[in-house]
Amino acid sequence: MTQGSLYHPATADTAHTVPSYWEATAGPPPEGCAPLAGDETCDIAVIGGGYTGLSAALHLARDLGVDVRVLEAGRIGWGASGRNGGFNCVGAAKLSGAAMLKRVGRDEVRRYYAAQVEATELVAQLSRDEGIDFDRQGDGVISVAHKPSRVRELEEEARWDREVTGLTSTLWSRDELRERGHAGPEAHGALHHAAGFGLHPLKYHRGLTRAALARGVRIHDRSRVTGWVREGGGHRLVTSGGSLRAKRVLIATNGYTTDALHPYLAGTFLPALSNIVTTRPLTAAEQAAQGWTTGTPLSDSRNLLFYFRLLADGRLLLGARGGTWGSPEASARYRRWLEGRIGIAYPAWRDVETTHFWSGLVCLSANLTPMLGQVPDDPGVWYALAYHGNGVASAGWAGRAIAHAMTGGPVPGVGIPALMATPPTRFPLGRWRRWLLKAAYLKFMVQDLL
Repeated sequence: MTQGSLYHPATADTAHTVPSYWEATAGPPPEGCAPLAGDETCDIAVIGGGYTGLSAALHLARDLGVDVRVLEAGRIGWGASGRNGGFNCVGAAKLSGAAMLKRVGRDEVRRYYAAQVEATELVAQLSRDEGIDFDRQGDGVISVAHKPSRVRELEEEARWDREVTGLTSTLWSRDELRERGHAGPEAHGALHHAAGFGLHPLKYHRGLTRAALARGVRIHDRSRVTGWVREGGGHRLVTSGGSLRAKRVLIATNGYTTDALHPYLAGTFLPALSNIVTTRPLTAAEQAAQGWTTGTPLSDSRNLLFYFRLLADGRLLLGARGGTWGSPEASARYRRWLEGRIGIAYPAWRDVETTHFWSGLVCLSANLTPMLGQVPDDPGVWYALAYHGNGVASAGWAGRAIAHAMTGGPVPGVGIPALMATPPTRFPLGRWRRWLLKAAYLKFMVQDLL
């Protein structure tokens, strides 16, 4: 089985730790994970040790009494769950509101957003139940109008929340935003979303790992699946160190899924690069000079999204979608571009040095919504992926939901909304579909100037 990526091989290099700020501050990794060695068996095998896979494994073992093992290609925490921006928030779909209504109707759209709120609450619940300290920060999430013309879009979003989603959101003028701790030449008003908060993503991931291990889950990191054989109504997953036989399999690999893993999913997903840079800690005087003191996470109204946080130690975290290759040379250029953006958006911090830069892959679906379900012609196989950059909340929720679905029980809360359960469709261009991002990014860059 080939494991080719749509991007430069550096993006899938599991032999090296990603030099992120989170990695530098998360503390020691969990003990108890080891590569698969020899031939083993279990009831359910989970491919992917990120939020989705760990949440599924934890709920299967803790709540449903299932014998479950996790196979992770890199060291545990290597993937997107250990290197994202730490936004626990509502989202996970890129489908427009009108398209949502057309596809599934108003009731199902509202159920989708109710599930999203459940997802943000589940993160807090897991923190309480499993004793996970992930440096919770801020109150809700703020969407900022980066140009005066984008204020109208936020007004429409607030109306959409009132009339359709049921989400609690509040419009702020530019002055109100400044009073609440955020100011700058690209801050012309905002919409505050009540659900969610910021966190340290790798501490959250390591907490989930420890919780799963404590409940008897066997986690095999450095165990990439290189072969998959159907045997006697079950499955045998092959790694470099051995094989794992299971009655059922969950695919939970998100942006690091490959077309070769399972034919049902081939071509239905599109990984996209997201990039983050952090500065040195900013002093209280420097923060005051820029007019930014809130710890609540923010994103802006660009189609090619920027997201940013003032971390607890005073560092600025700035992230952005962009780049379509991911080579070391391309990444170095993108770092310089992000560093230049700091001075444009926050002039008082123009000369502040940066300390960390890293990137990773989020996952888009051709449906533009998350994908959760069971493979029709291979019913022992389930999948949960494609959170469109909002996996901190959605992935853990999806893992819990799919764990219950796989065992035939009722899914907690509102169940799995139709927008998530829609059968996958395929992107055009097959293995060349990454080029669709180039065209989309060019279009978004033009739109964001208007």
